[in-house]
Amino acid sequence: MRRPRNPILLALCLGLSLSGIASLQAEQVQVAVATNFSAPMPAIAEGFEQATGHTLVAAYGATGQLYAQIKNGAPFEVFLAADDSTPARLESEGESVVGSRFTYAIGALALWSAQEDYVDRQGAVLKANQFQHLAIANPKTAPYGLAATQVLAKLGLSQAVAPKLVEGQNIAQTIQFVASGNAELGFVALSQVYKDGRLTSGSAWRVPAELHEPIRQDALILSKGQNNPAATALLDYLRSEPAAAVLRSYGYQL
Repeated sequence: MRRPRNPILLALCLGLSLSGIASLQAEQVQVAVATNFSAPMPAIAEGFEQATGHTLVAAYGATGQLYAQIKNGAPFEVFLAADDSTPARLESEGESVVGSRFTYAIGALALWSAQEDYVDRQGAVLKANQFQHLAIANPKTAPYGLAATQVLAKLGLSQAVAPKLVEGQNIAQTIQFVASGNAELGFVALSQVYKDGRLTSGSAWRVPAELHEPIRQDALILSKGQNNPAATALLDYLRSEPAAAVLRSYGYQL
């Protein structure tokens, strides 16, 4: 009997199930992920793998640090950044697939303390300046850290709190400073302390968006992923309603 050339038809002739067919076509995608997205990423990865059969391997870091790794030849195929300027820069430098870049989420900033009732809902604790340490992420490499400095400048507090700043390499280290008690409060990504409409711990002030530039988070396919169907499938999945539902549950806007 003549064998069909279509791999799906061939698989059916061999008696494979649809899940078996998916596994024949499955690929793996290496993803560089901004640290603020570490909370929703496992749910995104699970939904993506169930929907497509592809698998996802994520590496986390500050956007600036991930940029440096990409430029130094790291094997990343997709980049989920915490800003739009870094992916745009990679695009202009010929490090990505043309036309693949888009904004997958708009982040929110929060002033957070591990202590309940420490941070009020209007952020007055910041202006009172009675704390010993305020944690922020490195504004040179972490967009959420840059947003934090913009908030302080907008409120006229930059000089007053400068001696109290504790700087994390990324937003994950920043929240660790606060969670451990090394800083009474800090500027973190809302997604790190928020789920399904409420705080997961401590107390927080959701910083009004007008106090800093929009945290537009862009994704793009890097040059190493141009021939990987899993890379394209991931960006398609990020545009889907199941992914959008996950993002909204963590406080992101679309």
